[in-house]
Amino acid sequence: MKKPILILLAFLALILLKGGLFVVEEGEQALVTQFGKPIGDVRQAGIHFKIPVFQEVHRFQKRIMKWDGDPNQIPTKDKKYIWIDTTARWRIVDPLLFFKTVASERGAQSRLDDIIDSVVRDAVSGHFLLELVRGKDYEATEGERELVDLEGELIDPADLIGREMILAGILEQARNSTPEYGIELIDVQIKRINYVEQVRKRVYERMISERKKVAAQYRSEGEGEKADILGQMQKELKGITSEAYRRSTEIRGEADAKAAAIYAAAYNKDPEFYSFVRSLESYRKAMGKNARMVLGTDSEFYRYLQKSK
Repeated sequence: MKKPILILLAFLALILLKGGLFVVEEGEQALVTQFGKPIGDVRQAGIHFKIPVFQEVHRFQKRIMKWDGDPNQIPTKDKKYIWIDTTARWRIVDPLLFFKTVASERGAQSRLDDIIDSVVRDAVSGHFLLELVRGKDYEATEGERELVDLEGELIDPADLIGREMILAGILEQARNSTPEYGIELIDVQIKRINYVEQVRKRVYERMISERKKVAAQYRSEGEGEKADILGQMQKELKGITSEAYRRSTEIRGEADAKAAAIYAAAYNKDPEFYSFVRSLESYRKAMGKNARMVLGTDSEFYRYLQKSK
């Protein structure tokens, strides 16, 4: 009789021991409840004890978790509708308060939907589209006058803030509403901004206009460089041509001088023979084929023909 009783007692003790022990993994935290009421939390990893049957363990993540909202169509301050897709990072810092207020991670995601979506909507509708799309490194160039018109009011982009400052304001405002749920909101970011079709068309037209403006500036600068290069080339060409003409004139003058000297030397040796040869050359050039020449008998041009009779 004693042995079966001992076995039964051992079996019951094993069941109670197994039901009374629980393990908290790394990256987890747990909350112990008794009859549905929280009685304590466990934040250290390891083996822990609870009263079997009467107490229950609820596990929560201690790691940083991700929240992704649904894309929303929101109007900006300058009445331009855009699609905003937002994401955030959060973690549970008070399991007891978390369990009392939202009960589970799904409940926390739902509560974050309400908080972050509301804050993002207010921030987007309170700022211009230009502020939402430009980064912190944007600097307006000197002379740039891309004025924003809002109901007749012109605003200089230099007076506007950037996306990083808007996100910092969203995080600060949303973070003020999460401690009451045992949640710490770590970061909020805009994943994507999409323009609705009407705004997208205007943005593309503006981008094309800006690219055309830049292209026209490049073409103008290129035409100026071209004019400078052609002017320099024409200047150098004229200099080369002038130098070549001067040199050719000098060479021609030197050649004419040498030819004249040769003619003079030949003439001085036998002036009569030289005159006769020159006259024959003149006859050959003057009397072409089928040509007629009428000369007087006393003409100097006819002198050597008269002597030949």
